[in-house]
Amino acid sequence: MAYVIFEVEQEKAGKINTLTRDDIVSRQSILTRDASSLLDSKENVMYVKIEGSDEGLKRAEELAKELDFKKLDEQKAKEINKKIEEQEDSAASGIGMIFD
Repeated sequence: MAYVIFEVEQEKAGKINTLTRDDIVSRQSILTRDASSLLDSKENVMYVKIEGSDEGLKRAEELAKELDFKKLDEQKAKEINKKIEEQEDSAASGIGMIFD
């Protein structure tokens, strides 16, 4: 499924709700992560991943531009997406161990 990832400065993090409450965007899969939890860095940013339909991604990009969020280029987005997937897989395997 197609996705887009935005970089949001911590000072603008409150604006993420404006993006995620939009009728079209809210129907997509939305994940937010702090850069420090993904990259072991001291970057003061958050990442917002929106995965879904072309219409949903287009609307998210329009809103993100209005909110002054930075859309990641394809290479950086792949890197961040890989980290998010690794984190999700790790969490899922941890939960699986609880129920074994």
